[in-house]
Amino acid sequence: MTQVRQAVILAGGNATRLRPYTDRVPKALVDVGGKPILEHQVEWLAAEGVEHVVVSCGHLGEMMRRHVLGRSFPLQVSVAVEERPLGRGGGLKYASRALPFPDEPWLGLNGDILTRFPLADLARHHADSGALATLGVTALKSPYGIVGIAEDGRITGFKESPVLPHWINAGVYLFEPGMRDLLPDLGDHETATFPRLAEQGRLGAYEIDGYWKGIDTAKDLKEAHRDMRNLGWAA
Repeated sequence: MTQVRQAVILAGGNATRLRPYTDRVPKALVDVGGKPILEHQVEWLAAEGVEHVVVSCGHLGEMMRRHVLGRSFPLQVSVAVEERPLGRGGGLKYASRALPFPDEPWLGLNGDILTRFPLADLARHHADSGALATLGVTALKSPYGIVGIAEDGRITGFKESPVLPHWINAGVYLFEPGMRDLLPDLGDHETATFPRLAEQGRLGAYEIDGYWKGIDTAKDLKEAHRDMRNLGWAA
């Protein structure tokens, strides 16, 4: 199957590094370019054929529930509120139980990223690889300018925030149905589940060829505002 019809968005963290923006609203509801991060994500997912999204949340979960109930979305959106913090892996597992197609692959998406790429390409890559889970990765961009230095100590030039020859977790995952049982009930899938799958050769990687931006700090938020305007994705 090259179309993914269902997704879980992880939106349960406290997002302390993005304060004061997250003092009163969940991180996924922080405004970027005139609309919440969540709505940017939902618009992309709907355009890529996703039909149902479950938002996994804990911190300020009732605010998220009210927001979703008060909005009209281009696909079906429901909210799973944790009674106690379950961690990212536990949150994925808990929310995935509410997905409408239990025998189909499902997408996991961190609630603090903005991305646009062909989801069908990820689905094809995942199916062809035979992996139990495929992790979207993106090239690492240095947050700092790089100084070029010659052997004699002379500075040869500068590169502002260059792309480095390394890959990072992009917070986008495509899971087979059986992945649900391997996720922890409590804890982080990236430390509890992914290393084990990697050792077994059952964890794939998909290199995202498209826009990606993680929003973790006020600087990230400022850059994302600029990007949304420049790309024409602002409200």
